[in-house]
Amino acid sequence: MFDTLIHQFWSLTYSGIALGFIYVLIAMGYTMVYGVLRMINFANSEIFTVGAFATMIVSKYVFDFSLEMIPPSNAKLFLVIICCLAASMLVSGLLAFLVELVAYRHLRNRTSNRIAPLISAIGIGIVISEVVRILTRARTQFSPNVVPKKVLFTFQGAEIRLDNTVTIFAGLALFIILERFIKLSRLGKGIRAVSMDEDSAKLMGVNLNRVISLTFILGGLMTGAAGFFYVNVYENVKYNMGFSLGLAAFTAAVIGGIGNIRGAFFGGIALGLVEIYASAIVGTQWKPVTVFIILILILLFRPNGIFGEAIQKTRV
Repeated sequence: MFDTLIHQFWSLTYSGIALGFIYVLIAMGYTMVYGVLRMINFANSEIFTVGAFATMIVSKYVFDFSLEMIPPSNAKLFLVIICCLAASMLVSGLLAFLVELVAYRHLRNRTSNRIAPLISAIGIGIVISEVVRILTRARTQFSPNVVPKKVLFTFQGAEIRLDNTVTIFAGLALFIILERFIKLSRLGKGIRAVSMDEDSAKLMGVNLNRVISLTFILGGLMTGAAGFFYVNVYENVKYNMGFSLGLAAFTAAVIGGIGNIRGAFFGGIALGLVEIYASAIVGTQWKPVTVFIILILILLFRPNGIFGEAIQKTRV
């Protein structure tokens, strides 16, 4: 049972870290919104799906790539990566802003009931998923290989591939940029002020609607980046792909302490590794079960997450 894990440990570990960074970026969409509004953006999984489709569309119809085409190299590879990543992030960021505008802002201004915006967000997520299903006829779409699965070198028998390496280092860079933006920028300080005390922030002149919209946009940008990296590694998209990945990313956010971006980082990496290790031991068909078991255990024994204490001081 453990033979595969033992013999392919380093290869599985590297793949698990790459998957973990995808979870980290999706978890940012949940964590950012919860840190400010204390509500879950249930449409975040569909935002991820749309971002992944944006990557596939740009690579196939803008750069005219085909499934049989040899991936680009050098300057063209860099251009394709930047364009696909930018498209995925911008589309997802815009969609996240529209979700906030339609599902949250109007209801937030009219009622103090927190259930209504959550139900509205679930409804918007269903609408987005159904629109994508109709447009794609519920068929799995295969994306061209934008980032080549070139083996850079081997380590302890593990093949270190270019696509996983791009996912890890670019994902880490995006996380650091977001974390520094929230800590150091003026807008980031506004987000932190609203997360600590909404009423006091309003009295200090913070534009509440602008801060909340910015929070959704930032979360959407990170989720869109996750869609780009997912397509590069797994090369397929489907209208309902966001459900399982969104659930896993939400679990990662809960593991770290939802509302805490550093917690989401460690939670995403940990969950990615656990999923890959569990798949090697009991089979890939048990991956969703693994996520549910971890979520239940965390809620039972550590409901605030590993870094949950930090939420009491500042939720972001």
